[in-house]
Amino acid sequence: MNTHPDTSASHLPTPQQSDPLFSTILDLLLDAVCVVDAQGYFVFASAACEAILGYTPEEMIGRRMIDMVAPQDRERTLQAAHNVMAGQSHLHFENRYVRKDGKLIDLMWSARWSEVDQVRIAVARDISARKRAQALQTATNAISEAAHEAKDMRELLQRVHQIIDALLPCLAFAVALRDEIRQQLEFPYLVLDGDAGTDRPTPMVQAFCDDIIRSPDPRHSPQQVAVPGPEDAASWLGVPLITQQGVMGALVLKSHSNAVQDQETLQCIATQVASAVERRRLYASLQFMAHFDPLTGLVNRTMLHDRLSRALERAGRDGLFLCVLYLDLDGFKQINDSLGHSAGDSLLKAFAQRLKACFRSYDTVARVGGDEFVVLLESTAPMDGAWVIAHKIGATFDTPFDINGQQLNIQTSIGSASYPEHGSNEHELLQHADNSMYRMKKAGGHGAR
Repeated sequence: MNTHPDTSASHLPTPQQSDPLFSTILDLLLDAVCVVDAQGYFVFASAACEAILGYTPEEMIGRRMIDMVAPQDRERTLQAAHNVMAGQSHLHFENRYVRKDGKLIDLMWSARWSEVDQVRIAVARDISARKRAQALQTATNAISEAAHEAKDMRELLQRVHQIIDALLPCLAFAVALRDEIRQQLEFPYLVLDGDAGTDRPTPMVQAFCDDIIRSPDPRHSPQQVAVPGPEDAASWLGVPLITQQGVMGALVLKSHSNAVQDQETLQCIATQVASAVERRRLYASLQFMAHFDPLTGLVNRTMLHDRLSRALERAGRDGLFLCVLYLDLDGFKQINDSLGHSAGDSLLKAFAQRLKACFRSYDTVARVGGDEFVVLLESTAPMDGAWVIAHKIGATFDTPFDINGQQLNIQTSIGSASYPEHGSNEHELLQHADNSMYRMKKAGGHGAR
């Protein structure tokens, strides 16, 4: 402990020496009253100092004031002290102190200089609760803004991480969401020990999130407490993400700071995070429904027209080659009528997966209705003839489909159209491909023309 190198401070009359009644009154105050000499050492501290700072008045006397200030705030605190000693009364100055237990607290000071006694007299109020409430409000507002502004789930959770990290510096951070269909946890955002490239959680993180989510009473789960991490000073904290529909996931982080207080902070933020994630999921679902076929997961008619329109613009501008294929399943109606719609849906899903596997990842494969599909192909060089593509597709469907234990041999009729030979706009190309597909079907199917 730093002690006062000059014993002259002991010659200053303290409140206890000058007026015991005045000292008693000071000790009844909830705010801390301190006296610091010109060298920056405490020469008096009221009883409230122990409740606020954790040190008894006896422990504070002779200690350097600046040593108790949070390192980040020391420079401006010294400047404020210099101003006070120059005769400027300083009101409502805010800084952070380090309590005896190591916890950071926010204080608001009012101070003046006594020229006669050569001391600074200051009154401090603990405003930690107010500052924490302000920080939480700022964080929840920022999370709400992120929910509206983020373009996808990844960006949303990255911004949530940054917002929480400003409150509780995180050594690691993860969000786990429950996948109801596959009955497993997914980690759409995971940063372990500063590594944002991690895509798989450690067994401990996986088990911790699972325990939080599966607790019979997640709001009061015993898992909502600090869990020791690999380092002695670090702890894992976690809270459930709860919506009106129930527990959707968990938010966990590893931190060096106060576990109990951080847990309370996380719990306050968790509701806003859950709402933001739920909103983003709903938006993504609506986006998917607007652009993709819900049964097969392929692009739908709306998205096909959008992509075809853009492809035609590129083709006209850059001289690209386009080919549109129009397909349907031969005999699908009979299968649907004989085996039922459930079997028909299963067949369409299996057909869509096999059809998509025939093409490049950036080719557009769309379901435009019923058993009708369209493929859009772009290339910088002339493409092989439609018969070559049809042969490749036909060979793919030589293997029967296993639908509910029944082997179904399915073939497809294929029509094609090329830009600009068969049309210069969306309607002309699709119409030509559709007509050629029906001509092939009338001729017996199983090919392209």
